Amino acid sequence: MSTPALVLVAHGTRSTKGVEMIAALAEAVSRELGAAQALSETDAAISGRGDRTDAPAVRTAFVDVLGPSPSEVLRDLTGTTESVPAVLVPAFLASGYHVYQDVPREVAESGHDAVAVTPAMGPDPALARIMAVRLRAAGWRRGDAVVFAAAGSSDARARQDVRRAAAMLAEHLGAPVRIGYVATGAPRVPEVVADLRASGARRVFVASYLLAHGLFQQRLHDAGADGVAEPIGVHPAVVRLIADRYRAAVREMVDTRVR
Repeated sequence: MSTPALVLVAHGTRSTKGVEMIAALAEAVSRELGAAQALSETDAAISGRGDRTDAPAVRTAFVDVLGPSPSEVLRDLTGTTESVPAVLVPAFLASGYHVYQDVPREVAESGHDAVAVTPAMGPDPALARIMAVRLRAAGWRRGDAVVFAAAGSSDARARQDVRRAAAMLAEHLGAPVRIGYVATGAPRVPEVVADLRASGARRVFVASYLLAHGLFQQRLHDAGADGVAEPIGVHPAVVRLIADRYRAAVREMVDTRVR
């Protein structure tokens, strides 16, 4: 089996910063996997095994708003003689409609017969650790109130993922957090900030459960909090998380072929 490509699937956005962030994330993951491959080859040479595999290609695809779509990228990986296997990693912080409906539909439409789809990026303890770092950098101190700000979704499964992610952050901080939504769902972030102040909180900080800068992140700065954490962004822990998702899927693909 040739080395599977990694297709990073993100939500389409008209934000230039958002598109640039996804591109930077894909580049960072490519470097991570390439460095790991170089180390593996060095170990093989030292041990005399002599085995070699190519570092995986990393591609980006988008659902909604802009392209290329996952099906377009997958069709591009289908050659005239042999298709390149692919691992799709949804770069979503919660699994909602895009993960459960759009991604499988895109895979089916592509006609590609060797595709693995990993779980979404979030929720994950690694993301909670990053959010805690971002919060502290924004000035949060123990005793300050925290609003966990998510984009929101009409999908109940995505809202459940948000609750799990908020619980992970609360556990990591050792402090309670309140959930607020930016675009879909209630309560909205400004309402939660105001409610916390009315309840006696002296300082309120917003923890951004967003992947990149854009309109939603800007809305957080208009919510009336004392500080707003940066979005999760391109962090080494995010890069490792995506790389680990890819490696686990490849191992499963190989095991399936062996069986």
